[in-house]
Amino acid sequence: MNGFTNNHDKPLRVLMFPWLGYGHISPFLELAKKLSQRNFVIYLCSTPVILNSIEKKLSPKFSPSIHLLALHLQTLPNLPPSHHTTNGLPPHLMNTLKEAFDLASPDFALILKTLKPDLLIYDFLQPWAPKSAAELKIPAVEFISSSSTMTAYMLHEFNKPGIKFPFSSICYRDYEKARIEKQEASISVEKLEEDKRRVRECFYLSCDIVLIKSFKEIEGKYSDYITNLTGKKVVPLGPLVQEPTLEDSESELITWLNEKEKKSTIFVSFGSEYFLSKEDLVEIAYGLENSKVNFIWPIRFQKGENLELEEALPKGFFNRVGNRGKVFNGWAPQAKILEHSSIGGFVSHCGWSSVMESMKYGVPIIAMPMHIDQPINSRLVEDIGIAVEVVRDSDGKLRREEVADIINQVVLDKDGEFVRQKAKDMKEKLCIKGDEEMEQVAKELEKLCAKF
Repeated sequence: MNGFTNNHDKPLRVLMFPWLGYGHISPFLELAKKLSQRNFVIYLCSTPVILNSIEKKLSPKFSPSIHLLALHLQTLPNLPPSHHTTNGLPPHLMNTLKEAFDLASPDFALILKTLKPDLLIYDFLQPWAPKSAAELKIPAVEFISSSSTMTAYMLHEFNKPGIKFPFSSICYRDYEKARIEKQEASISVEKLEEDKRRVRECFYLSCDIVLIKSFKEIEGKYSDYITNLTGKKVVPLGPLVQEPTLEDSESELITWLNEKEKKSTIFVSFGSEYFLSKEDLVEIAYGLENSKVNFIWPIRFQKGENLELEEALPKGFFNRVGNRGKVFNGWAPQAKILEHSSIGGFVSHCGWSSVMESMKYGVPIIAMPMHIDQPINSRLVEDIGIAVEVVRDSDGKLRREEVADIINQVVLDKDGEFVRQKAKDMKEKLCIKGDEEMEQVAKELEKLCAKF
């Protein structure tokens, strides 16, 4: 049975079910594309608002092998269908979205029953999904879209509370711990424990293996530690970075970048789900202004918060910056920008997808982690040598001088040469690797389906 191979058999049918965040949807979609080229047929299940955005990006060549399935959530107070995604969702509605997601579990069970896939690949917040699959004797595997490092850190906290994590450079700083404690204080103990239980349960319900967006060269020891702690085999998926599209090349931003000198410009982005505080926004603005580089900075506001950029930024900012900076409200083609030869640095929150993109395109990171797994990812990329962090003061505040200094160091100064070279080496390493992990992933999934 272990010799089972799917190369010439009928395709394996996989139902994929990510959480409703863009940082989850995007890697699930990239995995769907890779598997669809290896004799798998994929059914990607999500809310209509998310599927609409996917449909626009999905090339017609995938239409025979990637199918989109709508899961309709209930319309709860302040949560219309346009809010059935974390993208732009006001933070106070996150729990309402989770509630609506949970209420859809009977509908999801019906989709499973009707489709009868060979395999379910699910995310970290919905233990009811693998439970429904188990009732139908369908194998289910968790796909973790955060880093092995963060996963190892979290599982260590679950399994060995009070015992120090064995990799000393991976930790939260005091001001980060204080912020976490402050956030947790505003949530009931029951709610906090419930969320931890969900995450733990999703991990342990995974059949034999867990899939993690990672590769052994940078996170092998953390993946091994997960196996030692839990007995689950970690199957790395590689970086799973989306390819830039041709339409992105035609954007006005790319035309502007084409006029800039090589490695003279930075891209500034804090992801699709984080909104900067007024304080941080102002310090970052002054830091960019006082640095010696050009910059692209898309600023995002919460849905329904219609602020004018001139109001949000320091008075006279646009006049003083002139053509050095492109600052605007909305979205930017991140992958297309990062691969451009004029880009010499990436001011990033260190969300895991952004980290992987910077590695793929060889762009050193100016790290400004904000919350959740980002501080841990920031410690990891500093460890690897491809990033320098803008460390906050003891009160957890960003300082404009520090922002400007670290930007100049990473992009221009002699003492940033090491990090620039490391980022370039990482790009070459990933280029040589290609999709080598994916062959192993396909084999592991085929083996699991054969076992069932």
